[in-house]
Amino acid sequence: MVEQVEIEYKTMLTEKEYHQLLTYYNLSETAFKTQTNYYFDTADHKLREKQFGLRIRTTTTHAELTLKTPIEHGLLETTDPLPKEIAASLIDSEKILSTGVVAQRLRAANIEPDSLRMIAALKTRRAEFPIKEGLLALDESWYGQQHDYELELEVSEPLQGKLAFQSLLHTFDIPDRPAKNKIIRAVEEKS
Repeated sequence: MVEQVEIEYKTMLTEKEYHQLLTYYNLSETAFKTQTNYYFDTADHKLREKQFGLRIRTTTTHAELTLKTPIEHGLLETTDPLPKEIAASLIDSEKILSTGVVAQRLRAANIEPDSLRMIAALKTRRAEFPIKEGLLALDESWYGQQHDYELELEVSEPLQGKLAFQSLLHTFDIPDRPAKNKIIRAVEEKS
């Protein structure tokens, strides 16, 4: 189990802006990793009501179950690593693990893990690397019929982080286009 606070700022990008950033940061194909997120909620949307996010993430090398819960200035991420075979079985059955710290947190919030079902999936090609302001991620994502580009800056301090993000956008002449969380975009696309 891993817990960490996530403070991030993000904006949607046009394809041209995305490629401008790829060129500026000299990102080659080897800088990118592909990940797929499988999102879960109850039939009556209990997680969404609480502003929780729940996903199984798979990559070519690992898998994990992560619950994101709101805290002041960010999100608390609680993650249980998953063996790839277990993750594949859970995804096939469209369920989550009923044991582990994530399941305990869900039960503490009066949500039974067995009541959760897969509600959407989203595939992302991501380049993630440190810059002086924080951890920068450039994402190209596909979900349903949608395809989009996003810039994220993960920081350790919210106020300085926000200023750094705004400065970064200004440097590249990119407008701040508020980005909904990936889970929201994926679920809305299915509706």
